[in-house]
Amino acid sequence: MLLMSTPTKQPVAEKENLHSRNAHRNGYDFEQLIKSTPQLRPFVKPNQYNIESINFSDAEAVKMLNKSLLKQYYNISDWDIPEGYLCPPIPGRADYIHYVADLLSETDNGNIPTGKKIKILDIGMGANCIYPIIGSTTYDWHFVGTDIDPIAIRSAMDIIAANKQLKDHILLRQQTNKHNIFKGILLNGEGFDATICNPPFHTSALEAQLATVNKWTKLKTSAQATTQNFGGQKKELWYPGGEAAFIKLTIEQSALVAKQCLWFTTLVSKKDTLPGVYKALKKVAAVDIRTIGMSQGQKTSRIVAWTFLNEAERAEWADMWWHKK
Repeated sequence: MLLMSTPTKQPVAEKENLHSRNAHRNGYDFEQLIKSTPQLRPFVKPNQYNIESINFSDAEAVKMLNKSLLKQYYNISDWDIPEGYLCPPIPGRADYIHYVADLLSETDNGNIPTGKKIKILDIGMGANCIYPIIGSTTYDWHFVGTDIDPIAIRSAMDIIAANKQLKDHILLRQQTNKHNIFKGILLNGEGFDATICNPPFHTSALEAQLATVNKWTKLKTSAQATTQNFGGQKKELWYPGGEAAFIKLTIEQSALVAKQCLWFTTLVSKKDTLPGVYKALKKVAAVDIRTIGMSQGQKTSRIVAWTFLNEAERAEWADMWWHKK
């Protein structure tokens, strides 16, 4: 009689490359995730190592995993996105938020500032609203999420409406001019403690499609190679000149609102983009520049942060906005 081996729950090695406060350092506990989100069960099967996992080339499986993670770790009971929109890997998004928290803590003697007095601007929030969800539920921060896509704004509105605890923590503003980053978004006299951004990665639709084909090849699947397992619309995936051009524009326009933000930050996916980023920051005379390395699995990226405020001005910012009664 042939005995079939069954997958057993095995200890997952701690993902030490993730931030120390990242709730996902111990991997995915599918048994617990299925308990909180039973709809995940059909997507969980033994992988080639006989360990329970999902097929990460299956867009529906990835979305259901996100639903379960958001419910289990962030108390988000109802989350969805329109078909074809970006469904981001949550552990990496959480890392960005935690590193921004570390950056802000430098201005308060290592204490991470929490509560709705901390205001974060999410540039290009997307339909998923992931950064505001993680930041508001983890640190109780207040977010303003922006996007140029009205469908993305509507999707984020639906997520907020379905999860009442988000209502007082997240405001949405649509950017109506594709050439503007901050203009039309920041109000007169308004200040943000940090801006965050996950810029469009590719330079064209063709480049984005070729990258998708390459991803499918690495995943060794025969599924249609023009489909994104993590999704993504044009505005989310590509921009003329790619991330280098988008970040350059962000840096140039950040100088126009230099005193309205404590720290400006952006993800930089390509190492080759960095020299142009540093050149642009030098041109606008940024006072302090930080590069924070991040990695998730085989993917390596980094956050670049800059400020136009010196240390004394940063301390004054904290006294004015964080410590006032």
